[in-house]
Amino acid sequence: MPSPSLPRLVLVLALVWGGAVLAQPQRRQPQEFQNRKELTQEEKDAAKARAMGNNLNGYGKDVQIKETPVPWMAIGLVGIVFLVAAPFAIRAYRGTVRDMSDSNTFGARGNATEDEA
Repeated sequence: MPSPSLPRLVLVLALVWGGAVLAQPQRRQPQEFQNRKELTQEEKDAAKARAMGNNLNGYGKDVQIKETPVPWMAIGLVGIVFLVAAPFAIRAYRGTVRDMSDSNTFGARGNATEDEA
């Protein structure tokens, strides 16, 4: 019966040997350096036209982008809602400030009639 460390040793050797085989660089012959050929003016113009989109049919000149109008009715409705809700919000704010000033937690209490229990 093989010892329990033998399969581990085989596994480690397989991984190390496989990694070493994969890590060896491929032996290729170096290629000679080839200078890039100089483009003629016509080739430069053609490359520039391809880079700029090469719009040959002129379809884009006739297309008009449809602009959506400003939703004035919705803006007006929101303004009216704010105008109606503002007095109630101000009243609630003032009531909250008054309640908080009455129950000041960082000093003497504002209402001296309560028992201090």
